[in-house]
Amino acid sequence: MSFSYRDEIKELNDRTRQEASGSFVQLTDGFTHYELSNPGGDETVVLVHGFSVPYFIYDPTFRFLTRSGFCVLRYDLFGRGFSDRPERRYDIDLFVRQLSDLLSARHITRPVSLVGLSMGGPIIAMFSVRFPERVKKLVLIDPSGAKPVVPTLALKLLTLPLLGEAILNQMGKGGLAENILSNFFDPTHVKHFQSRYLVQVEYKGFKHAILSTIRSGTIGPFLSEYRRIGKMDKPVLLFWGRQDRTVPFQHSHILRAAMPQAQFYAFENCGHIPHYEKPDEVNPILLEFLKR
Repeated sequence: MSFSYRDEIKELNDRTRQEASGSFVQLTDGFTHYELSNPGGDETVVLVHGFSVPYFIYDPTFRFLTRSGFCVLRYDLFGRGFSDRPERRYDIDLFVRQLSDLLSARHITRPVSLVGLSMGGPIIAMFSVRFPERVKKLVLIDPSGAKPVVPTLALKLLTLPLLGEAILNQMGKGGLAENILSNFFDPTHVKHFQSRYLVQVEYKGFKHAILSTIRSGTIGPFLSEYRRIGKMDKPVLLFWGRQDRTVPFQHSHILRAAMPQAQFYAFENCGHIPHYEKPDEVNPILLEFLKR
């Protein structure tokens, strides 16, 4: 994390944590920022976000499930939001350990239902493979990892030491926020979304975490883990936006074959985050699945 980025001007520290909303807990690899509603409830749902947008991406889902009586836990992955940016390799092991540690720290011992968006899909799939006794149901929202990532020239350059750092430094925080546009079918959401996204970019270690995640292969492939989920006796719900430009809709066919028990729902005129763009359509299906 020795590379100095010009836009990273703030430190995550005790003062930051005192001023931020939500809660914090010290885990093996650092402080994790989280929000827990209805603690002590009989049914717990854990929301795991994707590659770079922190837990606010689940705002509509968190509010809806909380009102529906569930104990709901959402948190920022390491390197994102207000969670620490440890000097670690940002691989799948780090994120699975974070989830396991967080559940233990909050004394959540009963099996939980896991919701994973995009890169959160491989995280909850790997967690379920390693700790099947801790998982009740899985919900996958436009998950990554069905196929190997086809490296574009830009992605190849980012994997190169020093050159990748120089590219991200040159892009600035605005360049990172521009990539959010591809998540939406309806661009009216973008401006508000970007303003919230940019808060995390000013804290030291964010770009290191992004680069390390890319270089560590955390976005895939994880088809073997999905296939192992398909052989488990666990209900699976799979959502996908037909106009997803981040993880193409065609990948849904691969995952449906890997997990034949999955209930599948596609959403028209919808991008990468259907739970955010189409909550009125997604939430009733989600509720019925979790309550059944």
